[in-house]
Amino acid sequence: MLSVPLGRLVAFCSRRAIAVVLAFAVLIAGATYASYMLLGVTTDTDTMFSSSLDWKKRSDEMGRLFPQKQDQLVAVIDAALPEEAQQTALALAAKLRDDHAHFNYVTTPQTDPYLVRNGLMFLDPTALERVLNTTITAQPFLSELAADPSGRGLFSALDLIALGVSQGQADLGNFQAALNGFATTLQHSVDGSPEPLSWERLLAGDLADLGGKFQFVVTQPKLDYDSFQPGGAASDAIRAAANDLPFVKNGRAHVHITGDTQIADEEFATVAEGMVAGLLGSLVLVTLWLILAVHTWRIIVPIIVTLVSGLLLTTGFAAIVVGKLNLISVAFAILFVGIAVDFAIQFSVRFRAQAQPDGSSPGLLDALERTGNETGHQILVAAMATSAGFLAFTPTAFVGVAQLGLIAGFGMLFAFICTLTLLPALLRLFRPTAGHGRMGFTFARPVDHAIRRHRWPILAVFVVIALVGLGLTPRLTFDADPLHTKNPKSEGMVTLGMLMSEPQYSPYTVDVLLPNLDQAAAMSERLSSLPLVHDALWLGSLVPSDQKTKLPLIQDAASLLLPTLVVPNPKPAPDAAELRAAAARTAAALGGVLDQLPANDPLRRIQSALAHLSKADDQRVLATNEALVRFLPMQLDMLRGMLQAKPVTIADVPAQLAHDYLLPDGRALVEVHPSHEMQGNRALHTYVDEIRKVAPMAAGSAIDIVQSAATMVHAFVTAAGAAIVMIAIILSVALRRLLDTALVLAPLLLSALMTVILIIVVPEQLNFANIIALPLLLGVGVSFNIYFVMNWRAGIKLPLSSPTARAVLFSALTTGTAFGSLAASHHPGTASMGRLLLLSLGCTLVATLVFVPALLPKRSIDAE
Repeated sequence: MLSVPLGRLVAFCSRRAIAVVLAFAVLIAGATYASYMLLGVTTDTDTMFSSSLDWKKRSDEMGRLFPQKQDQLVAVIDAALPEEAQQTALALAAKLRDDHAHFNYVTTPQTDPYLVRNGLMFLDPTALERVLNTTITAQPFLSELAADPSGRGLFSALDLIALGVSQGQADLGNFQAALNGFATTLQHSVDGSPEPLSWERLLAGDLADLGGKFQFVVTQPKLDYDSFQPGGAASDAIRAAANDLPFVKNGRAHVHITGDTQIADEEFATVAEGMVAGLLGSLVLVTLWLILAVHTWRIIVPIIVTLVSGLLLTTGFAAIVVGKLNLISVAFAILFVGIAVDFAIQFSVRFRAQAQPDGSSPGLLDALERTGNETGHQILVAAMATSAGFLAFTPTAFVGVAQLGLIAGFGMLFAFICTLTLLPALLRLFRPTAGHGRMGFTFARPVDHAIRRHRWPILAVFVVIALVGLGLTPRLTFDADPLHTKNPKSEGMVTLGMLMSEPQYSPYTVDVLLPNLDQAAAMSERLSSLPLVHDALWLGSLVPSDQKTKLPLIQDAASLLLPTLVVPNPKPAPDAAELRAAAARTAAALGGVLDQLPANDPLRRIQSALAHLSKADDQRVLATNEALVRFLPMQLDMLRGMLQAKPVTIADVPAQLAHDYLLPDGRALVEVHPSHEMQGNRALHTYVDEIRKVAPMAAGSAIDIVQSAATMVHAFVTAAGAAIVMIAIILSVALRRLLDTALVLAPLLLSALMTVILIIVVPEQLNFANIIALPLLLGVGVSFNIYFVMNWRAGIKLPLSSPTARAVLFSALTTGTAFGSLAASHHPGTASMGRLLLLSLGCTLVATLVFVPALLPKRSIDAE
């Protein structure tokens, strides 16, 4: 047996305490330096899977072929009027294009001249006819405004309406929307609260928002990977530029930031904040549990120093071997502390329980050596079994957990070494007293006896629980959608939520790469017919359809409108006096026909507002003119351009748009958007399955989410099986009896099945963040069970009243406190991690403290 050699190791380190502490100080300094120089963290969930997977290869290839779609930082502008959003987007883009320190490129896709020029042709024929008819009806207005794009020109157009009403020749039915717009703007301006008039909405009506209510400035930032938030400087640059824009300053436009870079930056910041807050919040409680466990600061300080030392050594190992942690492997610290604290508490409680046969306290060195003899081999078996369980995850294609398994597996060995070398040395230096008396729970003696008396009914209950858990196991689902673990209150996620209802902005896209444009066209048509697909865009989607139908309509309208819209020398802008005179003239003209107007006619409001305006001061008059025609020149220019539309083909699509869909070698991309929000696993799987039946080689974010879930489930099933086998082999070698091995493994499986029940009943969805609860369940469960079974082998009659039970309980309380602090986090992923860790720990504790004492076979001494 290893008991004696391990006891001697403890005694050796105790006698040479200063040398041992100094040696560890050197090792820790080296590990800390390696961590500082080499260790990094990435929030990119793409790095959590092996690049050898077929679906990952396709995903990576898409990123390589279309790099402009990667690492985007998107400014989303919403404003009261579409023109305000457009001008804000253009102004912001112009500022950011000059910022070469922070951005590789900046674009405003909705304001591309090609799309604007062909805007009318992208409407379906019915909507196009409606817009053209409205514009033709407004021709008298537009004629006056083209010649005089000011309030004076608008008032002159109103004079024509007054003339028509006086002659009984005016049909104002088609002008009601425009007249109401004029009336409202005039009234607000005269009242001292001018608001700009949207000429786009006047002419296009509800079609003005057909392309969406938001404007976008899409950027690719220069990322600083030496920062915890690589895109943070670029995000700050966007905010600084936006805050200087006029419509942002006056509150009529708002700029929000989203995109994968922004969300990743916020993710790390929120996770780090939750971890730090949880650590600080739980520190007091952890200290309290340690005080109750060992009663003296002379042991508590060595335990904490040992834990921190082991954690630093493990971190240094991670820095050297792994280099860059991901969002799962970064949790190795939680796993390490959760299990390593158990090793330290087991050793310390048993140390405090040492006593001479006559009940007196033994000498410090003698007590430490005895403790090493009693607990060294138990902790070694626990460490080896736990390490093997973690290392079983290393060969899987789920790199996130593979890294975690590698780091935590070696971390358990570091924890064992620190517990049997550094901890005894520190205890020697701090000189606590052993022989504290009985360290077990005296009050638990009746419970021990009750469990033994009712052993079979208790076991029967647990068998039923296990069968229920086994039956519920197929209902476990894994939510691989990384968006569901983000902080929903962060700017990036709030902004994304604003866009989710619009299919064209959905993050759940699917990409299909075809050999040429002809095949892309055919694939787009097939995919577009699927029930869950909103659209399947390809390069041809940027070419208006039905041009033979639409162009004649546009040309007919142009023949009527362009002669009056194209004015070589429009009138110069009027001054306040001219505007007042024009307002007085139009007010008088409208006043002469009031008796011919209905009571609710907007011309009555216009007449009243103009009468007041004709007497207003210069500042108010000029502000009214600005509100009325601020966006008129831009809208007239757009209208002139759209009315001169010509036939276009794929060859006419500008390169800056085409490169999102066409590669230099002729391969073409089809980008698919879902027809509704994909907020559930079932809907997302159905959507992906439909598409993959048509396009088996599809890639994209939706494919990644579904395939990553399958990869994770396969990885955990495979690794869990391998872990059980490896643990069983180690236990068989260490314990040398199959029965004893089964006694350790049975409660481990039971606690897993109880956790399944709670996951389904609570319910608690498995996801990227909380998946680490499963390897922790293996680690903690194996350790606790080994202690009880090995004590039973040593002849301990009452397990619950033994020092081991005390150590197990306070180890669980210490670990549970840390998990509880995570559960209180505002970050959904961190909170779900904490909740599931608590659930699994609770199940492990029930299995260890109730099921194991009942399961242990009866011995002859039990009758005593």
